Amino acid sequence: MNTAHPALLLSDRIAELLSDPERTPTGWSSRPQWRQSLAHGAPGIALLHIERAAAGRGPWEPVRAWLSVAADGPLTSGADSYLYYGAPALALVLDCAAQAHPGSYQRAMDRLDRVVAADTVRRCERAEARLERGDLPKLAEFDTIRGLAGLGAVLLRRAPGGTAVRRVLGCLVRLTDEVKHDGELLPGWWTLDGPSGERDERFPDGHANNGLAHGIAGPLALMALGLRRGVEVDGQREAIRRILAWLERWRDDHAWPYWTTPAHLSGPDRRPYPPQRPSWCYGTAGIARAQQLAALALGDQRVRHDAESALATALVDPKALAATTDLSACHGYAGLAHIAHRAAADATAPGAARLRSAAALLLDTTHPPHADPGEQAHRLLATVGPAFLEGAAGTALALLAPATGSTPATRWDTCFLTA
Repeated sequence: MNTAHPALLLSDRIAELLSDPERTPTGWSSRPQWRQSLAHGAPGIALLHIERAAAGRGPWEPVRAWLSVAADGPLTSGADSYLYYGAPALALVLDCAAQAHPGSYQRAMDRLDRVVAADTVRRCERAEARLERGDLPKLAEFDTIRGLAGLGAVLLRRAPGGTAVRRVLGCLVRLTDEVKHDGELLPGWWTLDGPSGERDERFPDGHANNGLAHGIAGPLALMALGLRRGVEVDGQREAIRRILAWLERWRDDHAWPYWTTPAHLSGPDRRPYPPQRPSWCYGTAGIARAQQLAALALGDQRVRHDAESALATALVDPKALAATTDLSACHGYAGLAHIAHRAAADATAPGAARLRSAAALLLDTTHPPHADPGEQAHRLLATVGPAFLEGAAGTALALLAPATGSTPATRWDTCFLTA
């Protein structure tokens, strides 16, 4: 008789505690972003219940309740919306729900599709004008969380044959062209922002961000996923190769730095980096998965092997894991287990076995021996809150596929650009 992994029991208990929006602490439900934020609010919790219901692990009543919260009022569109907030966030969540109930939410999704496509085209027009001026980009122009890579993920899922997604891909291809700034030849995604997306005195001359959430690994993953689904624009394969060459330049054994600064450019290309957590948002897990997707799209077995080896090694590196201090989907053990599980399904031997083993170890880490799942769930909600990206809902969602050995029923991890 098979017994459920304790991590799955933890996921179940979290979902039970988050089944009723009326029981949400007012400290969370009163926040301005609560209704529309995939990262921090109701849409992310709805996503947990949608995946559970679609996979046969939970009822649909919580889905309807949380979607009612998300849809209870005007939705943000235009420049203030992005994958994790407003119309694009709800479009993704509703599409996940409609996968299990084809035809549901159709009128709402049709309206959202028009809004998201039109807003994205306007974002592309601004990016194209910036490219023509020769200015350096803002992170929010192109990244996964706030930029074109994230919007492209929604479009690739909802309207892969449309013109908007092709405009996005065209902008991201041009983003990979080198630019000259103050006499220095830099990658086209070099930004004068700091990692927060704002000017930062610690980065007076900017940086090139390598992460999947805020850096060039997001555009890499989107272009690779597009290629795998038959959506290709001129120069897309060459752009993927340029990003892969950049990542190869800065990889140190099985790890990548979060970002590259002018100090790196003026010093030796390769240097040991201090241990960093190998998370989805920044670090080896997200970057290696994007690299693996690119290798699959190009049919490049060497790059595929390198990505799978780097990921498998990083996920059992004691120093890297020591820097991982929580369970979250964004940068914790649950997110790492999910990525390891996804990557293992696409890997070849011996990488697949190493990644499955890493996923199992990561699952064990999420639930300490003899811990009570109910108490652990209550403690998580009390300490990190109910949110998706860094909170309990995302932890519960990221644990589902690896703990059950399944493929996500709704492909909810579109929002991570990992599938």
